[in-house]
Amino acid sequence: MIRCYASIEELPATLPVFPLPGVLLLPRGRLPLNIFEKRYVAMFDDAIAGDRLIGMIQPSESEPESTPPLYPIGCAGRITQFSETDDGRYLVTLAGIARFRIVEELPLKRGYRRVAADWTPYAPDLKAQGCSIDRAKLIALLQEYFRKHGLSANWEAIENAPDERLLTSLAMICPFDPCEKQALLEADCLADRAQIMMTLLEIAIAGQGESARPRH
Repeated sequence: MIRCYASIEELPATLPVFPLPGVLLLPRGRLPLNIFEKRYVAMFDDAIAGDRLIGMIQPSESEPESTPPLYPIGCAGRITQFSETDDGRYLVTLAGIARFRIVEELPLKRGYRRVAADWTPYAPDLKAQGCSIDRAKLIALLQEYFRKHGLSANWEAIENAPDERLLTSLAMICPFDPCEKQALLEADCLADRAQIMMTLLEIAIAGQGESARPRH
């Protein structure tokens, strides 16, 4: 069972962060990871021995650097499953807990990055969200997007998924650009996230951009 956090006071003041462009974690989402780089294996070693929390965050610039600048907002996930391979990798699943804002970056620890985290703006993330979204429009756009790009889907499962679970899954798996993923992450509420998602789908369907097209 995933640990439930009753309030942001239960969350740590400092957090190890794993910068990955184009990778999005949202509260109550599930993110599988393959950890092989030495410094991140060390980070997961420490997290597994501690509070099991990792901050997923995107670099804000695409240039390859060992310590690229970061977007100011990420999402913490709790390690809920892990296994170690014979060649020293970790296969991990993170469960999204809550978003955080970087207050400052701290000195490296065993080669990985850490931040002081402010959870205050995102206290509502600890509980499932509910609000009214234009679900019929969202489903219609999804069907057109999938049809245009020759993709298949379990439409019965999509139709039956609760609003938050549906939006969270779509935001995490759709191949949007990092800046578009960040916009989905930073949306104030579920309704805003749904509106951003529908706008991105409309752009992709209209062929006005390459970012939301499937990558092979």
